[in-house]
Amino acid sequence: MTTAQSPEELSRVLYRYDQLANKLQRVDEIGEEQVENYRKDGYLAIEQLYSAEEVKKGIEALGEIMFGDTKGAKLQFTRPMTELNTLEDRELALRKIENFTAGHESLHAIAYNSALIKTVEAILGEPAKLVQEMALLKPPHGGGEKPWHQDMAYGNLAYDKAVVGVWIALDDAALDNGCMHVIPGSHADGATPHYSVRDWQICDSQVPVERDVAIPLQPGGLMLFHGLLKHGTPYNLSDKRRRALQFHYAGESAEKLRPKEYKRFFTNEMTGAEC
Repeated sequence: MTTAQSPEELSRVLYRYDQLANKLQRVDEIGEEQVENYRKDGYLAIEQLYSAEEVKKGIEALGEIMFGDTKGAKLQFTRPMTELNTLEDRELALRKIENFTAGHESLHAIAYNSALIKTVEAILGEPAKLVQEMALLKPPHGGGEKPWHQDMAYGNLAYDKAVVGVWIALDDAALDNGCMHVIPGSHADGATPHYSVRDWQICDSQVPVERDVAIPLQPGGLMLFHGLLKHGTPYNLSDKRRRALQFHYAGESAEKLRPKEYKRFFTNEMTGAEC
């Protein structure tokens, strides 16, 4: 584990900002060659899929959820509700929203965009099912880090076939406010043990930071990524919001790993190794 402790130190030591991903301009540029690149690198980044109007409606729907009209959505705050006395307090403490597509048409439309689903199914090689939906929020001046991890190390995404993650920027996701960072090709290493440190994460010392590639995105841009790709997002130390949607899709034939299989793949139970 790194000895760096402050947000500034962690952002400096565990991420780099001088290697940027190549991006496609449009989703209709994705063909067999691009799918093969996904299989090799573990991700594809696309400058634009959603229009400014679609992004605006998505942000408005999140605002409705944030300020009370949840329609069944689940909200995760970083502070106790008893401390959230104003709307600003509530917004700054809200980290994650889950389970919102059923109650909000605009967010459902983003998740089931026909061009997106076509691309996901080309990668999966079979029809896709939506298995996770989240809004990931980094408020200005300290929105939290999501340490390096693999998404399939989270039990609800631990399937016997790789899932496809889709990360959609609703704000400018830039180098200074917590854009996505990835280790290209790291999905080929397979499942990596995770530890409870700052989060459920890969041990800091096991992250090849020298290979880190950052993926800034404009609103309406997105990346698709393999469920075992090592990735993370640093703190938002800027004065800008960074709101994103994240969906995961599994092939319709994929089945959940049994608990013993999950422990063998994603925990240190077999080795007793410590972070």
